[in-house]
Amino acid sequence: MVLVGTACLANLSWAQDSSQADATDRADVWTTVEAQWNAQQKGDGKWPDIYLADDFSGWGTSSPSPRSKSSTRMWDRFNTKVSEMLVHELYPLSIVVTGDTGVAHYLYSSASQDKDGKITTVNGRYTDILIRTADGWKFIAWHGGGDE
Repeated sequence: MVLVGTACLANLSWAQDSSQADATDRADVWTTVEAQWNAQQKGDGKWPDIYLADDFSGWGTSSPSPRSKSSTRMWDRFNTKVSEMLVHELYPLSIVVTGDTGVAHYLYSSASQDKDGKITTVNGRYTDILIRTADGWKFIAWHGGGDE
């Protein structure tokens, strides 16, 4: 099950007074954020290669330092072996696009089940920075994680 807060998208203040091109860019950035979460929830191990720029550097709150694309790929493979994301919901707060750079701030809720059957629910926040490439929007950086 995937729940996504897209109904909130139309109500965001950033959608009110901008050109159609800007609104389209913001929608495309958000679509990429959602697609990455959906691919991760499905256990699609190819998502880092699809959605992360080659020079990606992301810093989750549970990581001691920023992780590269290859490090993110490795930890995703490990996490997929020990737990499964059951459901997630995203709550977009603000999306800004300037030129070929997009920044998305949002909240999330997710529930995962470990191999012993224990279910953990996490609420948190992320700031994602994406760049426009010939292959569409790619994550160049992110920061966030669970609110603990």
